Amino acid sequence: MASEPGTRPRPPAVGDVPTRSHRPRRPWPVPLLVAVLLAQMAVAMVTTAVRQTPTIDEPVYVGTAASYLHEHRLRLNPEHPPLGKLVVGVGVALAGPAYDASFEGDQGQVGRHLLYGSGNDPWRLMLFARLPVIALTLLFGLVVFAFARELAGPVGGLAALALYAFSPDLVAHGSLATLDVPAAGFVLTSVWLLWRARLRPRLWLPFAGAALGAALATKMSALAVVPVVVGLAAASAWWAGRGPERRGAWRRAVAGACVVLLTAVAVVWITYLLVDPRLRWAPEQPVPVARGLHGLAVEVLPLPEAYRDGMRIQFAFENHPWQGFLFGRVYTGSLWYYLPAALLVKTPLGMLALWAAGTAAVLAVRRLRPAAPYLLAPTAVLLAAAMLGSRDFGTRYAVFVPMFLAVAAGCVTAVGRGGARVRAVAVTAVLAACVAVSSLRAFPYYLPYSNEAFGGPAKTHLRLHDAAVDWGQDLGRLADRLRERHPGERVWLVYKGSGVPRYYGIRAADPRTVPARKVRGLLVVSDSSIAKAKGRLAELIDSSRPIDTVGHSITIFRR
Repeated sequence: MASEPGTRPRPPAVGDVPTRSHRPRRPWPVPLLVAVLLAQMAVAMVTTAVRQTPTIDEPVYVGTAASYLHEHRLRLNPEHPPLGKLVVGVGVALAGPAYDASFEGDQGQVGRHLLYGSGNDPWRLMLFARLPVIALTLLFGLVVFAFARELAGPVGGLAALALYAFSPDLVAHGSLATLDVPAAGFVLTSVWLLWRARLRPRLWLPFAGAALGAALATKMSALAVVPVVVGLAAASAWWAGRGPERRGAWRRAVAGACVVLLTAVAVVWITYLLVDPRLRWAPEQPVPVARGLHGLAVEVLPLPEAYRDGMRIQFAFENHPWQGFLFGRVYTGSLWYYLPAALLVKTPLGMLALWAAGTAAVLAVRRLRPAAPYLLAPTAVLLAAAMLGSRDFGTRYAVFVPMFLAVAAGCVTAVGRGGARVRAVAVTAVLAACVAVSSLRAFPYYLPYSNEAFGGPAKTHLRLHDAAVDWGQDLGRLADRLRERHPGERVWLVYKGSGVPRYYGIRAADPRTVPARKVRGLLVVSDSSIAKAKGRLAELIDSSRPIDTVGHSITIFRR
């Protein structure tokens, strides 16, 4: 019936079927902006992947993926579960490299032989191996957007996605055939699905368990977050069961936690069965013995023996006296504040501000407070576990932080009402734009990124080392630089990485094997080696003159 003259039309009531007159219009700019943000991230990652030679860990994962495809055995790299390498294996299978099953060597040697000793093109093979991880990183961007949109609306979702897409750490590690971004993304996906399970637990709890299982089947460091995720599953199931009759709410909470936990365990088993349906496991090297609480945890977990042996190897790694480097100081062991300090260096300043504001928002704003345990508890527990670890090798061990806190930062746009909210959105937009500018200025050198307060990518090597700066990624760029600017000169090389210099046309010798007086010409040293140089190498560097840098990770000296 038409409205009477002078009266407003009746707004649609709950349960009305939308008609053409009052069907809500789709906010078409939002999908377009999502596509634009993800497209620029894809371009940044693919461009980075094309130009970088293998980093230290990548040949191990690529070689292991090839062995899965051709041998169907759990032989290599037991310290990491198979799923991430199966993802990499999708690209390896598409590349179709020649594989020498008769080659004998450790996991690093198998990977280098596949890349450089089997007649394959390492540039092509590495690009194909990296593409599935790039695709997965983009999908996790959609999770970030969806999570933040459910908390703070479309504007909050776009703000969160912008921080995710312009994060130098996520672009850097999302463009590599490694396991850090996939594991962190699966944890985020599990938590997002648990948030959705507050309304539809029967639908989302099994999927949340599958995502948790995927994280556990990618990196064992995800084990630290299992109690938090199981607790959140119970909380979501309890929330969904609230009502006049609450007596069954606790039973539903326990059932929800069990569903998530059992599904996660099942996914881990399925992952190992996908590699070898017979679960053959014969370690090529002696497996360390885990004692005390570590040993008890290994024994009681209902997981495959290969997984539990991988845990034993990881515990042995934690007992190794690794060397670290932070703000010019070389040390043995680990510093509990290393990761917070590294994040401070390697995170854009605008992103740091929005992380702090987002954390405050989800804690202080009443309508956002229910999301605080879902966003902050997993982040805090994973970060604490990583801080207590023994390997101070860069922010890749905390790559979950820019994922979870991007969602929290998006909640800043939901703070206040009216004019206050408009100002919050405006400030968020300005800070996000600053993040974008800082990130784009680093292109294509995302791995050695540091923010402007610490001098940018050119100065990162003065404060951090290893995967935070120099992970062996610039060997190809070094070859180009030597051909273009220093043709025919004698080269002495100290390279930290898994690439083979001779393949790229670099004819060089190790300067540490001859008397210093014979080292003349060009001395080329990876910045991580410079950071920890001592003895003969330190003397050579001190008596040489720096003349060039490559990718902010390799320095060329003149002698």
